[in-house]
Amino acid sequence: MLFVFARHKHGCPHASNASSKKCACPKYIDGTLPGRSGRFRVSAKTKSWEQAELLARKYERSALSGEDVKIAKTLPTVKEAVGAYIGDAKARGLAVATTQKLSHIFESQLLGFCAEREITFLHELNARNLTEWRSTWQDKALAKKKKFERVVGFFWFCSRMNWVKENPTATMGRVIAKQVPTDYFTAKEYAKIVEATYHLDEYGERPYDAEKRGVRIRALTELLRWSGLRIRDAVTLERSRLIENKLLLYQAKTGTPVYVPLPPEVAELLRKVPDGLKPNPRYFFWSGNGDPKTFVANWQRSYRRLFKIADLRNPDGAPKRSHCHMFRDTFAVEMLLAGVPIDQVSILLGHASVRVTEKHYSPWVRARQDQLEKSVQSAWQLLPGRIGPANGNAV
Repeated sequence: MLFVFARHKHGCPHASNASSKKCACPKYIDGTLPGRSGRFRVSAKTKSWEQAELLARKYERSALSGEDVKIAKTLPTVKEAVGAYIGDAKARGLAVATTQKLSHIFESQLLGFCAEREITFLHELNARNLTEWRSTWQDKALAKKKKFERVVGFFWFCSRMNWVKENPTATMGRVIAKQVPTDYFTAKEYAKIVEATYHLDEYGERPYDAEKRGVRIRALTELLRWSGLRIRDAVTLERSRLIENKLLLYQAKTGTPVYVPLPPEVAELLRKVPDGLKPNPRYFFWSGNGDPKTFVANWQRSYRRLFKIADLRNPDGAPKRSHCHMFRDTFAVEMLLAGVPIDQVSILLGHASVRVTEKHYSPWVRARQDQLEKSVQSAWQLLPGRIGPANGNAV
């Protein structure tokens, strides 16, 4: 077994105690390695007792696994590997929402699992214990599938860094999830939602603050429906991006601005949207302070209340599952049903590729085809020589 001791400098007040953890003197490792003869002594090359203890455990585990103990210092812990992976994700300029998801998966969940199972080093993670960890996930099928894809990406990163000999997820079965396209709001359903905004102030036992009052959520709802913006982009939208009745969605990589026209009444509603509790003339809805993620969560709670008032139902009478992203889906579906080419819809949505649009909205492209078929069938009634259903005579 290996032990850590301090080699005290001249004048160190703890010089009489080699096991003192209170000083900043160089630390050394001494003792015997499992399954190996002779004494093992080496400088830890650190002044931290904790780091020296960690290195000692690395040497012991390397000896037990038959590896060369000289490379033990290069073997990272799971915590070190996760920290490097998250740091690399931020350095690559990934979206804040993406890095937050990675932090939750690896810093919270994976490190928590490793702590429970007393797994310290990265090479201790294998297909068996990773499968055990995956079995604890409570996510739904699609979310579980995406999470596992991120785990695979993490281990490929570790493989490229030569921290693992092979990717342990390569022998694990993939998560199967049938992607069901998000539903959208029909014209009647959307009208019910807008109508519900006029009753939002009356709902509940107390009045709601300005962020949740009907007039503001009505303006935000119209913005979401007619622009196709995501909820985060909509609630943090700057007033300067509304030019006359056109909204600047984003700047394309080519430098060309992408605008979407808004109905005049929607543009006017936005211009007249009342200020919130902490108004900021730069934004329509946001004060500009705090984390946008928290602000979005507040609006999502307001929408859950709004959807409850609207009380949308499926054809079988069951409550319809409704959420904010369905306004974006409604924008896309209505564009497709109106005959707008899917590549143009993809540009308006800001997708990186039309394949992304097809992945999410291909069923509604087929719905457009159904609409065309009905139009053709309606036209039959006007065609000469059509056999009438009632008397069998040509019309």
